[in-house]
Formats: sequence, structure tokens, C-alpha cells
Amino acid sequence: MVKVMNYRDIIADRYSVRKFRDEKLSKEVMDKIVEAGHLAPTACNLQPQRILVIDGDETLARLKECTRCHFDAPTAMLVCYDKSECWTRKYDGKSSGEIDASIVTTYMMLAAWDLGVGSTWVMHFNPQAMREKMALPDSLEPVALLVMGYAADDAKPYSGHYEFKDIKDTVFYNRFK
Repeated sequence: MVKVMNYRDIIADRYSVRKFRDEKLSKEVMDKIVEAGHLAPTACNLQPQRILVIDGDETLARLKECTRCHFDAPTAMLVCYDKSECWTRKYDGKSSGEIDASIVTTYMMLAAWDLGVGSTWVMHFNPQAMREKMALPDSLEPVALLVMGYAADDAKPYSGHYEFKDIKDTVFYNRFK
């Protein structure tokens, strides 16, 4: 049974799961996770994100050729953005694509946890291999790989997961020097 949590509990309790049960996620669960990504804010609401759901044996095997950080997860979602659909900051030409894809990934990661699904955000993958193995068009830029599934009974957080710098070392109010 899934424990119903409030947002504060979700962000406090969630950890990167790196050991999964050999159990596929149902389409209903995957659809709820993808819906969270669909609801995520993007610059000017242009929604350049493209999410590739990877849960078939063949595509999971191809995924394993692109990263060693797959953790034998039964499902993965490759979050990309369409380079032609991003907002661009006029001052310096900075594209919103990577930021938009990151927000979408975060929404899905937290929604998964709320549904009792563990995940790990993986950036350690070969983007060119990913483009080739997943037949991505040139217009798509892969940003994040979210490997996911139900956590194994002996899954546990990384040993340093609950260690944080003092907040005064990371947050500054009205200090501009």
C-alpha cells in the first residue's frame, strides 16, 4: 500500500534508488508519472520537452549500451528537449531547453516517489550513443535519464544522502558583494 504524503514529506523522504525489484510498472502508474511532467512549467509554456518511455526488453538493452548507471531498472524515461521549440533569452541567447527538461524531470521524479516508485536521475550517459540507440532526431537534445521502478527490499540511500551543508553557506539574503 502506498503511503500518502504531503509535499514536504516527499522531498524530505525521497532518495535515489539504485536497486530495484524485477517488476514492471503498470501503464496506469507510468501515465501518472508522465502526467506530472506534462504539468511542469516551462519557459513561456512552450513545452519543448520530449519524454521517451523505455520499458521494453529491447529498448532497455539498448539503454544499457549508453550508460552503466541503469541499475537494472525495469523502466526508464529519457527526457529531451526539442531545440527548435525553446524560449531564448535575448540578452545572451541562452536557451531554456535544458532548464525546462530539468523541471519536467524533477516533477516526474517526485510524482514517482509519491506513487511508491523509486528513481534515480542519471546524467552519466553517452548522449551520442543515446541519440543513435534510441533513434532520436537531430532536433532532440537528451538531458536526463530517469531510471525507475519499485525499490528492492534492501534498497537504501547513498551513505551521504542526509548530509547537508549549513544553509547559511548556500543561501544569502540581500548580499551582493
